[in-house]
Amino acid sequence: MTTPAAGLPSLAHIPFLAHLGCELLRFDGGHSELALTLNEQLTNAWGMAHGGVTMTLLDAAMGHAARSPDEPGGEPRTGVVTIEMKTTFMRPGLGRLRVQGRVMHRTLTMSFCEASVLDEKGALVAHATGTFKHLKSLTVGGMKVRRGGASD
Repeated sequence: MTTPAAGLPSLAHIPFLAHLGCELLRFDGGHSELALTLNEQLTNAWGMAHGGVTMTLLDAAMGHAARSPDEPGGEPRTGVVTIEMKTTFMRPGLGRLRVQGRVMHRTLTMSFCEASVLDEKGALVAHATGTFKHLKSLTVGGMKVRRGGASD
């Protein structure tokens, strides 16, 4: 992702979001907001946001909301992985897209979130709900992978 707005904590580097050109606008209190200006490589054959890009924005906003600190400037929660996600598309995504995520309910190990993608006129492009599991580390291919700063 691009450099966070002033006052936002630095986040774990997510190469895919950086590659897309995502910008983090908000990250606190169970909320997040990201933005992305579409370019041709991110569109489908119709010239609008590819569904995979739209779903990535929704997933990232919910994941960021799930691990957001309670207070501005606070420490982020543990890393999260997506358990499930349901997406509804309403209209084509064009121009600069904003996605707002929020936690609807959080426990010690799970967060239940929602997010909405808005176009540059503020019209609703897509909405999603998702469930995220909080983890300090993750076993992948027999190796234990730790998120920076996390401990067991």
